[in-house]
Amino acid sequence: MKHSPKLTRLIDSLRALPGVGPKTAQRMAFYLLQDGRSGAAALAAALTDALETVVRCGRCRMLTEDEHCAICSSAERDVTLLCVVESPSDVVAIEQSGSFRGRYFVLMGHLSPLDRIGPDELGVRELMAILAEGVVRELILATNPTVEGEATAHFLSEVASGLGVRASRIAHGVPMGGELEYVDGGTLAHALSGRRALS
Repeated sequence: MKHSPKLTRLIDSLRALPGVGPKTAQRMAFYLLQDGRSGAAALAAALTDALETVVRCGRCRMLTEDEHCAICSSAERDVTLLCVVESPSDVVAIEQSGSFRGRYFVLMGHLSPLDRIGPDELGVRELMAILAEGVVRELILATNPTVEGEATAHFLSEVASGLGVRASRIAHGVPMGGELEYVDGGTLAHALSGRRALS
């Protein structure tokens, strides 16, 4: 069945969301227009407001409504530690763990020559300027354990080394509560190569 032009446009727009295929987008559109009109109006207003007011932090590139995000503005953070992540959601995940008190730098992606994403698109110049200030002592590379994430981490470790900053990589391996027989070979290989002494 062919939809009206405006309904088709709504469905196509919803498909831009990650993990949303044509059937899910159609189901969402029908719900929003049939039973969820008040929610749809609130969603549209919130999205419009966010698009107009949410920007990238002038230092770390995290999403914020101010010139600098709350983390960069905090005097309680350890400015000698800088953790590089691929996306704002990675910052949220690390912050929820409560295990890191340094600052962040958000790449908004990873190196991907096929997609024409190089160092300039990832803000490497801005990162180099931060490292060149001489305050950061350790650059923690927390990119995803994918081929692109590993390549990005390797590239950034060379950048850090060239500026005299120590680079480290977050550990990857067997999750807490995981059983070895269910862990894939690549994860096990990472876990074994990243092993550490207990005493």
